[in-house]
Amino acid sequence: MKGLLLLAIGIGLLNLSGPGLDAQLDQLLRWIHLDPERQFFAALGDKLRQIRPENIRGVGIGTMLYSLLSLGEGVGLIFRRRWAGWLVIGEALFFIPLEVYDLLHTFSGIVFGILLVNLWIVWYLVANKERLFKHRH
Repeated sequence: MKGLLLLAIGIGLLNLSGPGLDAQLDQLLRWIHLDPERQFFAALGDKLRQIRPENIRGVGIGTMLYSLLSLGEGVGLIFRRRWAGWLVIGEALFFIPLEVYDLLHTFSGIVFGILLVNLWIVWYLVANKERLFKHRH
């Protein structure tokens, strides 16, 4: 499900990557009968004008690539393939340096908690990989 959701988000981002993101927000707000002139929505429109289409396209492509990883991981786990277990462990390990980097620049109790949980998850997966990812005939 995660892979399919991320794929849909990536496709949606690619569809938004054209110019006029603020105009699309204005159109959406009018469609759902909200006043686009309200201060919150006007400020949001100003922020959206600062986003370049290349940035949205890059995030969309990155999201789609990550969705492919998740889809492959999910299929591998369904069929209990050993490589899928290593893929899950690698995915969890991937975020640890990002969390440490974030903590070194701005300490946050929430990010620290996420780092501790992520470290525990990696430890648990590695310690139990034989039992969790054993291929059954």
